[in-house]
Amino acid sequence: MAKPTKPKRGPLYSETDRDNIRWFWRRYMRDKVKWVALILVMLVLQGLIYQQFLANTETGLRVIFESGSISDLLWICGVVFGLFMARGLLAYLVSIVTVRISNEAIYEMRADLIAHLMALDLAYFERTKSGEILQKVVTQTQALGLFVSLSVSNAVRDAITVVIVAGYLIWKNPLLFLSAVVVLPFIIWMMNVISEKVKQGQAEAEEALGHYMNGIEETVHGMRTVKIASQEEMETGRLLGSTEKLRSLVARVQRVQALAMPSIDFSSAFVYVLVIGGGGYMVLSPAFDVDGAAIITFLLGMVMIFDPARLLAQFFGGLQANLVLLDRIRSLYKEVPTIQDKEGAVEEFDTGADIVLRDVGFSYSADQPLFDGLNMTFEGGRMSAIVGATGSGKTTILSLLSRLYDVEAGQITIGDQPIDGLKVSALRNAFSVVAQDIVIFNASIWDNIRYVNPDASDAEVWQAAEDAEIADVIRKRGNDPVGPKGAQLSGGQKQRIAIARAFLRDAPILLLDEATSALDQATEERIKRALARLTKGKTTIVVAHRLSSISDADQIFVLEGGKLVEAGKHDDLLKDDKLYAQLYQAQKQGYVKG
Repeated sequence: MAKPTKPKRGPLYSETDRDNIRWFWRRYMRDKVKWVALILVMLVLQGLIYQQFLANTETGLRVIFESGSISDLLWICGVVFGLFMARGLLAYLVSIVTVRISNEAIYEMRADLIAHLMALDLAYFERTKSGEILQKVVTQTQALGLFVSLSVSNAVRDAITVVIVAGYLIWKNPLLFLSAVVVLPFIIWMMNVISEKVKQGQAEAEEALGHYMNGIEETVHGMRTVKIASQEEMETGRLLGSTEKLRSLVARVQRVQALAMPSIDFSSAFVYVLVIGGGGYMVLSPAFDVDGAAIITFLLGMVMIFDPARLLAQFFGGLQANLVLLDRIRSLYKEVPTIQDKEGAVEEFDTGADIVLRDVGFSYSADQPLFDGLNMTFEGGRMSAIVGATGSGKTTILSLLSRLYDVEAGQITIGDQPIDGLKVSALRNAFSVVAQDIVIFNASIWDNIRYVNPDASDAEVWQAAEDAEIADVIRKRGNDPVGPKGAQLSGGQKQRIAIARAFLRDAPILLLDEATSALDQATEERIKRALARLTKGKTTIVVAHRLSSISDADQIFVLEGGKLVEAGKHDDLLKDDKLYAQLYQAQKQGYVKG
């Protein structure tokens, strides 16, 4: 059996790498070209200072070996000291400027990433783990910023130093220099191998880190369940398993990167032997006009070349890892929002008109269609309710109305205006939502209410709180934060915050998604009173699990498997004795037994 062929090694920098570098330069660095030019000038000056150090060192050695003048020696020492003072000052200024422009670039990148995230469709967030998003916006951009601010400038400095010092040594003794760089092809080959392995390992490590962060986030968010189920040991084992995998991958990358330094050291030793042996022969041979001071200076120059070369080797290993980061960050921009304002979209429409679904088709995945030819009419200024089993499409209808998703077939209109012909912001500003799953921030109740309308006056916020019957809780708690995700609040208090937001927003169309589910009877009655005030005069669409809560709705739609199977008023549906009546009787018996 023939052995499998080994895959050919690709180029050190792929076209994708080069395209990403060009993208980063054009988008975040080109407007800072004056600062970049200043940095380059200072780096060149640092390289020239090293060259002058070598020249003065050779002169100083000749003073020691030949003239023996103390004053000349002191002068040389003063010049060398001044050179290094100047280099130190330049190094400080380079660091200050590079950190400044890199921080600005990363700030701009994060601002763009956040703006792009805000423009993406809801579908992206529902299919993407939050840990992956955090990794791009926080961890990877921070690592890239540190690399740009320190590693790149240091690498350019080292490269300039190598070029300037090498040029000086070639000018001084081209034959000896050429004999010393015979190891260069080996170094280039080794760096190519190391860089390729680092890039592959870094990509795997970033993937593992994303899973690791997601695992931690899931555990933290589900800690209540973990504690109640006494699954701390299982969660510890799961996270430790991910930790071990990540540790192994990172260690593999570091082992590969560690090969660079010994390779340079081995090459350096070979070169130093050549310089000492070959240079010594030139000093001893009358055929060459070379003295001891020149050879010592040449050897010192080779040290000054190989030390930056060692750092450059490290840089190119790190560059491959950061090219992986850059590619992953940029991949976010490949996500394009599909729900956007169409050409000619308008802002004005009759918010009090009927909302009509005509032959609507929609699916979350191609192989599992949800709606196929769905027709419904929600009358303007009246309350409509949608009921049905879990997965029948109730909440999806609310998402389609507010264009969190677009229909795949058919049309949704408000009045005679198709909603996809409206500006998205104008459409969504017409809706207020009160849902069971409420987003509560770790701020005061007051700030949580004001979130939907930051420009509202204090009087308006207080009125909204009073209408939602949450004002008494605000007075008791004051400005105390409510904990992550409102952990210090009850379910009823969270619901009343959501209702207060709806009062403060005061939109003409109200969407209630399971707004009174999972509440005790006393709390439910309190929230019902608030909702009665809130829904007055508005087009209201209610998704309800408790059928008793929507008995006074003007129209009730019954869904089953994405199809509309019944529609009518509560009493009429009970008389029909079909699915709605069965659901109602089942719930009624459940309450009696409870």
